[in-house]
Amino acid sequence: MTKNESSEWVSLHRAAEILGVHPATVRNWADSGKLNFRRTAGKHRRFNTNDLTNYAQSQGELQPLEVQVIIQNALGQTRIQVGSDNLESVQWYSAMSDTTKIQMREEGRRVLEAIREYVAMGAPDDRLSLAISLGKDYAERLTNDGLSLPQALRGFFYFSDFVINSILTWSELSQPRNSSEWSTLLRQVNTFTNTMLLSIVEYYEED
Repeated sequence: MTKNESSEWVSLHRAAEILGVHPATVRNWADSGKLNFRRTAGKHRRFNTNDLTNYAQSQGELQPLEVQVIIQNALGQTRIQVGSDNLESVQWYSAMSDTTKIQMREEGRRVLEAIREYVAMGAPDDRLSLAISLGKDYAERLTNDGLSLPQALRGFFYFSDFVINSILTWSELSQPRNSSEWSTLLRQVNTFTNTMLLSIVEYYEED
C-alpha cells in the first residue's frame, strides 16, 4: 500500500469519529452494505474517506454539507464522552444535579443546531440574540445548582471544544479547497460561541 493510498483509508474508530457516531454503528452500517470497506492483512476494517463523505452527504438535505457533518460529528463525540462515565469524576460535572445533566444533553443539541442555522444563514448579527439567550439559560441552570463561574466555564469549554475539533477533523479530510472558507467557518463558529460565553459571564456578574 503506497503512502497516498493509505492516507485515503481510515480505521473503524476514525470512521466513527468522522461520522460522529459510535464505532458499533459504523460496523452495523458496513455489515448491512451501507458503507463500503476492505480488510487489512490482519482482518481489520478500513474505510475510504471519500465513501464516508458521500455517505454523510446522502443522510441529509441541509447545506452547506460541511456544517451538517461537523455538527453531527460534534454531537456524536459529545454523546460518546458523556455516556462513557469519564465525566463523573470531574468536579464541574459531578456538581450538577441529575436533572441538570439531562437538561444539558438536550441543551447541547439546541446549541449545535443553533450554530448550524447561524452559519447556514451567513452568520447574520441578529441571530446572535439566540446565542445570548442560550448562554443565559446555561448560566441560570448552573447557578441554581451552585456551580461557580469557573466551573461553568470549564463545562462550556469542554463541550465547545468538540465543535472546534470537528471543524479541524473535517478540514483535514475534505477535498482541497480555498483555505479562506475554513477560516471563515471557524471565525463564524467562534463568534457564536464567544457570544454565548460573554452572556454566561454577564449573567454571573449580575447575579
